Amino acid sequence: MRQSNGTAVLVLILGGLSAFGPLCLDMYLPAFPEIAGSLSAGQAQVQLTLTACMIGLAAGQIVVGPLSDMWGRKRPLLVGVGGFVLASVACVFATDITTLMALRVVQGLAGAAGVVVARAVVRDLYSGADAARFFSTLMLVFGLAPILAPVLGGEIAAWADWRGIFVALAVFGAVLFVAVALGLKESLPAERRSTGGLRPVLRAAGTLFVDRAFLGLALTSALSGAAMFAYISGSPFVIQELHHASPQLFSIIFGTNALGFVIVGQINGRVVGRVGTRTMLTIGVTVNTVSGLVLLLFTATGLFGFAGLLVPLFTMVASLGMIGPNALALALADHPEIAGSASALLGTLQFLLAAVAAPMVGLGGQGTALPMAITIATFCVLSVLALTVLARRRTRAEVPSVAQ
Repeated sequence: MRQSNGTAVLVLILGGLSAFGPLCLDMYLPAFPEIAGSLSAGQAQVQLTLTACMIGLAAGQIVVGPLSDMWGRKRPLLVGVGGFVLASVACVFATDITTLMALRVVQGLAGAAGVVVARAVVRDLYSGADAARFFSTLMLVFGLAPILAPVLGGEIAAWADWRGIFVALAVFGAVLFVAVALGLKESLPAERRSTGGLRPVLRAAGTLFVDRAFLGLALTSALSGAAMFAYISGSPFVIQELHHASPQLFSIIFGTNALGFVIVGQINGRVVGRVGTRTMLTIGVTVNTVSGLVLLLFTATGLFGFAGLLVPLFTMVASLGMIGPNALALALADHPEIAGSASALLGTLQFLLAAVAAPMVGLGGQGTALPMAITIATFCVLSVLALTVLARRRTRAEVPSVAQ
């Protein structure tokens, strides 16, 4: 396992970059009802601000991934993080829901740089089971974001209203900009970069679309992630309005689920070298799918009341700590020469599907949790189908890894 930076510093910086997604999406969740009132908007419109950010996160990765293969990781990253700071400040001054939606797209576009480059840097430095272990380590930092974000967001909204949340995001971006500038070394030296302009990069990236195993693994991760985003989008209204939980209790529930995600991710990191990445991925997807189906059953029948909602949601979210690291390691293993582009496609699929999932939970109105449960169960089932039908080929990441 090659280390070009101090491991602790590398984990903190890459974890912070990976956290752009969950921070953008989770921190303002407790303020959804307040935003609706402040900007005279409905539930569906507020949820569309979440979708807008996910669209930006998806589109931004398409641009940043190939550019990072050409120019190295650090330069596009600094531009993106700086843009995120400016977009977050602009969100503070939004006076209507349409403006906020537009600014959230820009915020997602800029924040995408952190998400895609963090994965590419890991692939530059590690391979195989080592990569899966490092992704699992990142889960410890990455997982703190959804634990702390809604809790912090709820407290900020109670003290300084929802606009203060975007001030906090701007501050986070500014701190990370300095950390990247001073503490992150370039992981893709000039001799390993794609040359000849953008066309060869795009041509090489095009090979990903005919790699059945890559697409299957990418869809496995993205579809299970879409189930989680359906939970992220629907849970503020389901838990707070249908079950009358306070924003603080919602934050605790949300954080508890994220803690399960972190714990499972750390367990994965400890055992993946012995059990194998494919086996761990299969276990995670199985638990995820069973959880989604149980959630649908309990929600449709009313079995076990509030507990019938919370327990399968917990196991569904926790299983992602096993799915994410292993799916990423397997998918990126065969494409080290275009790791940025491969990472971009992985992230783009994730956020495009998430953008579809988020508004689906509001289609049935505000008086039922059934649309959220149906959406989650559907994506969980599609995820297991992607793994079993498409991602059947054995990849190099499944054999014991060696230092590059």
